[in-house]
Amino acid sequence: MTKTPAIRYLLQAVNLFLFMALIAAFSAGPTVKQLDDGLAVVTLAFGHAGQPVSACHVRTPDELAALAPNMRAPMDCPRERSIIKVELEMDGKVILDLTIPPPGAFKDQGVDVYQNVEVPVGRHEFTVRMNDNALVDGYTYTDSYTADLGPAQLLFIDFNQRIGGFTFN
Repeated sequence: MTKTPAIRYLLQAVNLFLFMALIAAFSAGPTVKQLDDGLAVVTLAFGHAGQPVSACHVRTPDELAALAPNMRAPMDCPRERSIIKVELEMDGKVILDLTIPPPGAFKDQGVDVYQNVEVPVGRHEFTVRMNDNALVDGYTYTDSYTADLGPAQLLFIDFNQRIGGFTFN
């Protein structure tokens, strides 16, 4: 039993109309609100490799003689990197405290940090501190920034070793 072309076109038009109505319903459907009113977001995101856990050691002639000929490098430098410690403070209160060990089989790779923190809108003083050197007590990098955040605004904090500290955008 074959249908006439007119009926086929009519059924195709009905199917197309139902499909378009479904798309229209979902596109005008409930609105999604990512963030409540009165809140902003602070994002701390960077990649960084910590400093070596110890200084290089100059091998003595006796140490070199004890090694196989192909292993006789005059310097013995560790591969392992320091743990990265990061602290983010807002108006004198710590809102983020991270301790990140280096990944890798030999603990010799850099870490990637990506953290979001929701904060109330308004003017805030942010201080971010980081220690990337196990040989140093305290923090090796510290930067501060004052931001006037509006609703749903994003403050992005990055670390750039070339400039020697954190950047705030």
